[in-house]
Amino acid sequence: MDDTTFALPATPRQIAYARTLALRNQTLMPPQAQQDRRSLSAWIDAQARLKPATSSLPSAKQIAFAEKLARIKRRAVPDECFRDKTMLSKWIDGNR
Repeated sequence: MDDTTFALPATPRQIAYARTLALRNQTLMPPQAQQDRRSLSAWIDAQARLKPATSSLPSAKQIAFAEKLARIKRRAVPDECFRDKTMLSKWIDGNR
C-alpha cells in the first residue's frame, strides 16, 4: 500500500469563519486552503493576525453632515467627495 496520508476536509464552521475573514481583509481564500483542515487553519491564523482593511469611503454621519451644510449654504457637495472620506472632510472644513 501507499504511504499516503488522507487529509480531513474543512469543517463548515471553519469555512464560514474563513469567508468572514476574507471579507474583512478584502482578500480571496485560496482554493488549496479549502481542501483540508490543516491548510485552512493555517490560512485562518495568518488572516486573523492581519488588521482589517480600512475603507476610504466616508461614513453615513459624515455624508449626512455634509448634506446638511450644503443645504444651509445652498451649495452642492461635489460628487468626488462622496468617494473619499478625506476629500469630504476637507469640503466640510471649508464650508463650515
